[in-house]
Amino acid sequence: MSDNQNLLAEQRRALILDEVRRRGGVRVNELTRKLNVSDMTVRRDLDALARQGVIEKVHGGAVPLVEASTHEPGFEAKSSLEQSAKEDIARAAAAMAVPGSAIALSGGTTTYALARHLLDVPDLTVVTNSVRVADVFHAAQRPAPGGGPRPGAATVVLTGGVRTPSDSLVGPVADQAIRSLHFDVLFLGVHGISVEAGLSTPNLAEAETNRRLVRSARRVVVVADHTKWGTVGLSSFARLDEVDALVTDGGVSDETRAEMSEHVPGLVVAGEEHGDGG
Repeated sequence: MSDNQNLLAEQRRALILDEVRRRGGVRVNELTRKLNVSDMTVRRDLDALARQGVIEKVHGGAVPLVEASTHEPGFEAKSSLEQSAKEDIARAAAAMAVPGSAIALSGGTTTYALARHLLDVPDLTVVTNSVRVADVFHAAQRPAPGGGPRPGAATVVLTGGVRTPSDSLVGPVADQAIRSLHFDVLFLGVHGISVEAGLSTPNLAEAETNRRLVRSARRVVVVADHTKWGTVGLSSFARLDEVDALVTDGGVSDETRAEMSEHVPGLVVAGEEHGDGG
C-alpha cells in the first residue's frame, strides 16, 4: 500500500513541478482543484519539492527556483534527485545497446545508472569521460576461473582530462582523445534541454567535450528525466535536431510530451517504450 502511495506522490510532484515551470508559478488552491487532493497534501508536496531545490515556496503557492546558469551541483547532490526516474530511464536506454558495439557514455548521474544496466550487454567497447561510469565497469570485471578476463566483459576507455564537480573529465586532453574515435551510439546526460537553447551545461569546458562526443557519434541518445526540460545552462553544445532519441520518464506532462515530440525524432518514455516510439 505504501509503495503505491509513494508512487502516486512522486507522479503528483512531477506534475506540480511541470506546472510551476510551465506557468512560472502556481497557487495551492489551484493545485488542490487540479489534482483533487487536500490542501495539506499539496503543501507537503511543495515542501518536498522545495527540499529538492527545484521550487521556491511563496505565500499561497510556489514559483520556480531561478538557479544561476553557471551553477553546477556535485555528483552526490544530483544523485539524490529523481532516483526512480533515472532507474526507469536507464533500463529503457540499456535496451538500445547492441552487443559488440562501440558506445560512449558522457558524465552524469543518469548515465551512471545506465552503466549498471549495461553490465549484462556482452562485448561492448565503452568510451567515457566519467570517472563514476568507468568505476562501474571496472568493479564488474571480476577475473574468470583460471585468472583470465571475464567472458563478454566490456572494454573501457577513459578519456582523461580535468575533473568537474560532477566527476566528468573535460578539457583539451579529453577533447583530443574523443576527436579520433567513432561510436555507434552516444548516451548523453544533460543539465538542461530547451527548444531555444538545445542541450546545455553550466560548465564551459564540459560543453566543448560534449560537442566532441556528439560529433563522434553515429547516433545520439539523450537520457534525461522530465525536470531537465526547460532548464538552460550557461553554454549550449548541441541543437535538438542533432538528437536522434530522447529517453525520459513518465513524469512528463502531456503538453511537455507533445513539445518534445515536435523537436526530437525519437521519444521514448520509460515504461511506455511501445507507445511514443523511438
